[in-house]
Amino acid sequence: MNHNHPVFTDNDPQSELVTLNLGPTHPATHGVFQNVLQLDGERIVSGVSTIGYIHRAFEKIAEHRPFYQITPLTDRLNYCSSPINNMGWHMTVEKLLNIQTPKRVDYLRVIIMELSRIADHIICNTIIGQDTGATTTFLYLFQFREHIYEIFEEVCGARLTTNIGRIGGFERDFNDIAFAKIDKFLKEFPKALKEFENLLTRNRIFIDRTAGVAEVSKETALEYSWTGPLLRATGVDYDVRVSDPYSSYQDFDFDIPVGTSGDIYDRYLVRNEEMWQSVRIIEQAVVKLKTEPKGIFHANVPEFYLPPKQEVYNNMEALIYHFKIVMGEIDAPKAEVYHAVEGGNGELGFYLINDGGRTPYRLHFRRPSFINYQMFAPMSEGMLLSDAIINMSSMNIIAGELDA
Repeated sequence: MNHNHPVFTDNDPQSELVTLNLGPTHPATHGVFQNVLQLDGERIVSGVSTIGYIHRAFEKIAEHRPFYQITPLTDRLNYCSSPINNMGWHMTVEKLLNIQTPKRVDYLRVIIMELSRIADHIICNTIIGQDTGATTTFLYLFQFREHIYEIFEEVCGARLTTNIGRIGGFERDFNDIAFAKIDKFLKEFPKALKEFENLLTRNRIFIDRTAGVAEVSKETALEYSWTGPLLRATGVDYDVRVSDPYSSYQDFDFDIPVGTSGDIYDRYLVRNEEMWQSVRIIEQAVVKLKTEPKGIFHANVPEFYLPPKQEVYNNMEALIYHFKIVMGEIDAPKAEVYHAVEGGNGELGFYLINDGGRTPYRLHFRRPSFINYQMFAPMSEGMLLSDAIINMSSMNIIAGELDA
């Protein structure tokens, strides 16, 4: 990266370096992590990133939990788009068990995952606006995140940490109220997103604060293993939904937006366009569902799919199966699988080694925020502190995904 500013050292007699702890509780860090910065005036000379403040040993906990009891752990990775985490984990287990889900299940999952992506990008882009002084855009568009949560609530009863779905599909079919809320969102959100773009995209102040700031080349991004909107902003069109389709994404027509310079402005533009593409995908999914038989919301795998609650309450056999599935007493094959989904911040992967026991022998979460964040301190050298804050906003680092 080309920094057009001199980088001072401790040996420079003209410099008076100040150490600043940016975090772990500073309001500008957008999460519980810390950067120890050396400042010369308002310019950052060097920085060291420290993480681990909310490390919860998820991977070690997962080694002591059956498959179904791992789903709530995934909620607490990127909690801004937790249904993507839930379904990514369920698809990983389905790959292990060689379960083929019906098309209707795939399309329902796509709707929920794309709504989650929109919710995630709303958070990131409105916060970029907020950190450049545009509070109006933040407050205005954020209400649609609430509308998405209302859809989640109708589908599964939860809003933020959703624990949505089952291995093989969903716990119940979407009701008419859920589809009505989805239709309402598809009608109202595009208008609001257009107004949001009108307020920011060609705003002179916003462009001056973001264009040309924190530029990253595609080569550097690839060296740091970046994925998601950050990588695509540099000009690399890598998207897991296209490169390795899952949940029948190959049935959908959508574009992969890419940037050119990898700066903060390009990241904003990429995420905005991805929201438009997500709306496009959801609209297609709603149409496709009309051609699929109703009432199908899970694969036919009774040995791994939890029986209906009504049967569990009234039938001893169903109660026994429910207990055996939840407690991991159903045999699973010895195998090693990796499955990735396109999360809000990039490639979210699950590397599972199963030895035939009740719990995974080993489970590793590939968290995109953890990988993306490694570059923040090197990027910040020579940058103004105020620009570093906006850079952090544009990286959308979620602390729960940073510390597994």
